[in-house]
Amino acid sequence: MKVRIRYFASVREALSSSGETVDTQAATLAALRDELIARGGAYATALARGKAVRMALDQLMSDEAATLGDDCEVAFFPPVTGG
Repeated sequence: MKVRIRYFASVREALSSSGETVDTQAATLAALRDELIARGGAYATALARGKAVRMALDQLMSDEAATLGDDCEVAFFPPVTGG
């Protein structure tokens, strides 16, 4: 399925990208995060397990168990963002 991903604040800076669309087999936010971490490099650092990263699914704060759907939007950002 296709998933739109948006990156914010320090995550966006670390990845040098505000977002992308990916084809994924991930069923949950946790599995998607693990797929991105497996890319290595900046992804592994910015989204590492043990690092505080908040997630939203279709603009609603969600935990890692949230189920993904085709053409959903996922956002990754640090716990505190400035305005």
